[in-house]
Amino acid sequence: MNSQDKLERTTYLLLEIASMLMVSGANTNRANLSVTRFASVLNCKAYSMISHKTLIMTVTDDLTNQTFTKVQNIPPYIINFHIISAISKASWNAISQNWTVDRIEEEIVKINNFKRYPKFLVLVAVSFAGAGFCNIFGGDYLNMLVAFFSTFVGLFVVQKAHKKEYNVYIRIFLGSLIASSLASVGIIQNIGENPHTALATSILFLVPGVALINSFTDLFDNNVLNGMVRFTAGLMTVLAIAFGLFAAMLIFQLN
Repeated sequence: MNSQDKLERTTYLLLEIASMLMVSGANTNRANLSVTRFASVLNCKAYSMISHKTLIMTVTDDLTNQTFTKVQNIPPYIINFHIISAISKASWNAISQNWTVDRIEEEIVKINNFKRYPKFLVLVAVSFAGAGFCNIFGGDYLNMLVAFFSTFVGLFVVQKAHKKEYNVYIRIFLGSLIASSLASVGIIQNIGENPHTALATSILFLVPGVALINSFTDLFDNNVLNGMVRFTAGLMTVLAIAFGLFAAMLIFQLN
């Protein structure tokens, strides 16, 4: 393999790493740091421009001063902190053990093939979290049961809408509408001592915590463009949640 081919291969690899980190929910600075570590092991320097939807990367070979630039789209975001942690750990191992490009590629393929938790397990775990929040806000066991069921069905609708490739904000709206509608039935039927707590907590699974946290970390790191885009995406998600809740309250005429 000549030097130019090796440089192109390195660029594709670093782009894949950056893309995996962004898709999994890493902030921009973390993606840049991980890419820089891997590049240093391969005797290269990486200069990247990371936006919310696109990656532009130029890699320079330290020995030959050859450069190669590649543009790549970022696929839809699927939060996975396990991947972020594994890539960060791999970048430090690559430095300490002086990994070759083949070894890095092998590790990245392995990380990319990590199995996600089964959807049903996610449904149950998130629903228990919703019930737990209901208890924290003063709900009794009946209210927790309503919150559990509302969260379960709302998230199930979101998963099905995602499978059918609906627009992300339509998915959020539908999940919010269904979950809050079911919780509203609990208020109408006066189930439990504090049925309003089930309504308030049935939609918490939709709150875009990662997007909003990353927006502020990006702004603090002077990645202003990504910070503003992520903040706007988070704000749009919050509005979709609010519209779903408002629609349910309007349908059931709740104050």
